[in-house]
Amino acid sequence: MNKENSIAIKKQAIFKVEAGYQLPYEDLVVVEAPLEIQIRYFVKQKWQKKSLAVTMRTPGSDRDLAIGFLFSEGIIGRFSDIASVEKIEDNVLVINLLDTVLVEMDTLERNFYATSSCGICGKASIDKLTKTTCFFPRPAMPKISAITLTKLPLLLRSIQSLFDQTGGIHAAAIFSPTGQLITLAEDVGRHNAVDKLLGNCLQNGKIPLRKEVLLLSGRISFELVQKAMMIGIPIIAAVGAPSSLAIELAEEAGITLIGFLRGERFNVYCGVERLNIS
Repeated sequence: MNKENSIAIKKQAIFKVEAGYQLPYEDLVVVEAPLEIQIRYFVKQKWQKKSLAVTMRTPGSDRDLAIGFLFSEGIIGRFSDIASVEKIEDNVLVINLLDTVLVEMDTLERNFYATSSCGICGKASIDKLTKTTCFFPRPAMPKISAITLTKLPLLLRSIQSLFDQTGGIHAAAIFSPTGQLITLAEDVGRHNAVDKLLGNCLQNGKIPLRKEVLLLSGRISFELVQKAMMIGIPIIAAVGAPSSLAIELAEEAGITLIGFLRGERFNVYCGVERLNIS
């Protein structure tokens, strides 16, 4: 077990019951723990520190998660807005912004609390979210074949090391239109997995991602589409279902949205022009 996995998994004593027999057993379970994200910023001629969010996440790639969260919330627009990142405790990260970064006070006045299932609660308004984006996809580009698309869930599953050991974790991955893996993130929370992807791509200069595909291991919510909008993703596919608001936002942003991607079957909810069936 590598170092990243060792902090994301714990051993748990359980009893297995099968065919009328009860046997002691040692199982592996995914770790869920809070991460507090603080920011230090310059306002009114002085430095301020604020606890911005608490998210329930799987430990590992915390730096990526925090940076991706700040980017997806529109607090930073580029990686160079960050002076440094400090881990002051196991579950507390401080993002130090440059003194030239202008932080909107109404954003900081919101209370962010994210569970592993629901994402960020207490958004100021849907209108504000739909207007907060850095990049938009190119119309009808790129193209992806249905054959390549149907292979992606198996490719994702084959590289989910934490899922193999626990069976209880979500994944998000960026693929090229030809099916080549670009980057992968796993977390007990779907939203955290996507933020980890965003943070990783932002730090490595991969944004915008106007030629790539975002694959999700679960369902597609409004917030996940909004996060994909921030990096210019043109195609979102998932093994689960999209919500009505996710479909509306994808249509508005010109994103291809694909759900129930299982075996050789899937549903295209919008943006079918990017799909090659033959």
